[in-house]
Amino acid sequence: MEAHDVVVLGAGLAGLRCAARVAQAGHDVVVLEAEEVVGGRQRTDAVDGFLLDRGFQLLNPAYPAVKRWVDVDELRLRSFPVGVAVRREKGLVELSDPLRRPSGLPATVRSGLLGPMDAAALARWVLPVLLSPRAVIRGADRTLREGWDRVGLRGPLRREVLEPFLAGVPAEDRGETSDSFTRLLIRMFVLGAPGVPEQGIAAVPAQLARTAAMAGADIRLGMRAGGVGRRDGIAHIDVEGADAIAARAVVVAVGPDRVADLTELPRPTTRGLQTWWFAADAAPTASGMLAVDGRRAGPVVNAVVMSHTAPSYAPAGRHLISATCLLSSRARTDPGSAPQEADVRRHIGELWGTAADDWQLLRRDDIHDALPAQPPPLQTISSTRQGDGVYVAGDHRDTPSIQGALVSGERAARAVLADLASRGA
Repeated sequence: MEAHDVVVLGAGLAGLRCAARVAQAGHDVVVLEAEEVVGGRQRTDAVDGFLLDRGFQLLNPAYPAVKRWVDVDELRLRSFPVGVAVRREKGLVELSDPLRRPSGLPATVRSGLLGPMDAAALARWVLPVLLSPRAVIRGADRTLREGWDRVGLRGPLRREVLEPFLAGVPAEDRGETSDSFTRLLIRMFVLGAPGVPEQGIAAVPAQLARTAAMAGADIRLGMRAGGVGRRDGIAHIDVEGADAIAARAVVVAVGPDRVADLTELPRPTTRGLQTWWFAADAAPTASGMLAVDGRRAGPVVNAVVMSHTAPSYAPAGRHLISATCLLSSRARTDPGSAPQEADVRRHIGELWGTAADDWQLLRRDDIHDALPAQPPPLQTISSTRQGDGVYVAGDHRDTPSIQGALVSGERAARAVLADLASRGA
């Protein structure tokens, strides 16, 4: 039977970071990935000359883990404008970060969305995490809805901006997500300028895979693990359609939809998102800002003209538009309950005050396990050890984010290295 020091199951961000760290320490590492490409949920496909990510995705260069383990300059990140366009009953208004775009401050003030009481409440909510994020992590947690109520944030800024904007971030619109986690996300939005790599979000795992391979990790694609066992101090990994593999340690770094198949952990609760990709000859707006609907008049939680920010996502002379909706758990078994094309076209057209009937539909992504749910209380660290020589990594073991995936992979690697060292391996 083929044998190695460490086998990592899954070539998503967590698995690739883990493999690189263990290989850099001089161990024999094999990564088994069921798909024919690395990346997990971070995927990009070329469709009719367009680059389509698997769902609307952002990379925030302010994440500490991204600064540490990702070469952002190599990715040629294309950053979105720091602000949001809000559809109101009387028209579309743009809210900009006054520190990074002072020229947008008059329009923000005139919008009527940022009154003195809302501004003061927003400061009470945001300032603590800007000044002392560790204190927020250690402090009492509650739902986002309760957190806003607690600071008195109840006006139009909450109803028409924050609620619709943040619905697309944790993938839920009931305010059930951890208040502490949401504030940490807002901190990253304040400190960073999120964007997309020039060649799509898949460039991130591709870079991590190169790092792992250069360190000596053997990444094997199209290899699906069927089960993990442990006998006589050695892990045995069954591989569908191939011989089993033995290892001193195995790291299960598959997505939340498969982790319960390979470990004794329960299936993590996840949130779903649906993204529609449209092509158009003329852009519906000159703005590259993310657009949300303060009226909540349809299924779209955010929309953006991707090609304004990342021209490489579309052929010359054409535009790429994305529209993202929430995808309920019911849609797994009842596809008809998911948002439908006619409603999405109507709603996205209303957002920008244009017609979307003649746009070409390139693809619809229904991602039922887009993100692990993050209810309160916030728990940023979950045990990686799942028994003798078996470990688990993924954003469902940390926070549902690129940051969480990378940190979880690093944490699993450190646990593996410590245990191998204690056994003299």
